[in-house]
Amino acid sequence: MTNQPPRGQHEGAQAKGDPAQWHGHRIVTEEDLGTVFHDAEDDAAARRAKRRRAFHGVVLGLLIAVLIAAAIVVQGIAAGWINLPRPDIRPGAQTDCPAGPYLYQPPETVTVNVYNSTPTPGLATEVSEALKARGFNVDQTGNSTVNRAGMTAIILSGPGGEAAAFTVQQQIPSTHYIQDDRKDSSVDVVLGSTYEGLVPVEKAQAAIPGPISCPWISGSPPADAE
Repeated sequence: MTNQPPRGQHEGAQAKGDPAQWHGHRIVTEEDLGTVFHDAEDDAAARRAKRRRAFHGVVLGLLIAVLIAAAIVVQGIAAGWINLPRPDIRPGAQTDCPAGPYLYQPPETVTVNVYNSTPTPGLATEVSEALKARGFNVDQTGNSTVNRAGMTAIILSGPGGEAAAFTVQQQIPSTHYIQDDRKDSSVDVVLGSTYEGLVPVEKAQAAIPGPISCPWISGSPPADAE
């Protein structure tokens, strides 16, 4: 026998029954190409899905970390062991005090920020809750520093908050008013070492129209720092 192709079939002709063979080599068919490209597309899609899952995991982790940090900061401010970035209040000699007379304002129209300048932790939170119970809107609570010994509290506002400051002064005895350049009508309360509590609510509400209290006004600077 010989390996010669049958008569009528030229050398190199396609073998009968196997259309994928030519000269002993496999011919790449359309089906083969489809399988290759389909597998490549599947691999690319799987890689993209894996990258998306990894990215979403990183974003979720960062979001959780931010929420935890925010909760810690809020708790710290409320407890008084995180200080808000408040400048030191160093009152100098004043030559005048807003005379008014001012009317007692509805507490729900007054926005108050309460700061603790004493070593007593949580004092600002305690006073904030007491003012809220009287209807005041408390915005910020934290710590501050004041160079004034034997102080009950300082009340601060801008020119537009004088009536609100008068109303807040009726809640705390022996406070001193200082005016700053803020544009809104909010009032700051900075608590000192001689603070003992709010006056009875009935007494505060019965306040008659009058001036703001500025007992530190004199020709000399205020007392030495604590």
